[in-house]
Amino acid sequence: MSTDLATQAATAPAAQPSSTHPAATHTARDGKGILITEPAMKQLAALVQQQGTGKVLRVGVRSGGCSGMSYTMDFVDAGEIRDDDERYIYEPAGCPSFEVVCDPKSLLYIYGMQLDFSSALIGGGFNFSNPNATQTCGCGSSFAV
Repeated sequence: MSTDLATQAATAPAAQPSSTHPAATHTARDGKGILITEPAMKQLAALVQQQGTGKVLRVGVRSGGCSGMSYTMDFVDAGEIRDDDERYIYEPAGCPSFEVVCDPKSLLYIYGMQLDFSSALIGGGFNFSNPNATQTCGCGSSFAV
């Protein structure tokens, strides 16, 4: 996760887990994309509102981290969307919809991934659960396939 988004997540109001749907996950409008839990959806919706208009959430992977690959997640200008990017629209209840984009190479590694958010003081923040990972690091930000 980039420093910018990590800083914003730490300063944004913490999303509280939903007591009525603790395991609820959301997919994009078309039923595809990464799974986003209710707490993560609420946190992303708050961050999207802080960003203002014209921003999309870019998720992906890059080489590096303890296990060989690490997740990336940051808001970018909508003009930075490439023709080959996969685009997904998410519609949180009671909040404006937002767009998530991912490059095709990263999508191979994170397809089926679940994004969660915890407001815990220790180990809190966005957490990635990747069914494609054969090894993960203790920090939860890197993986191997």
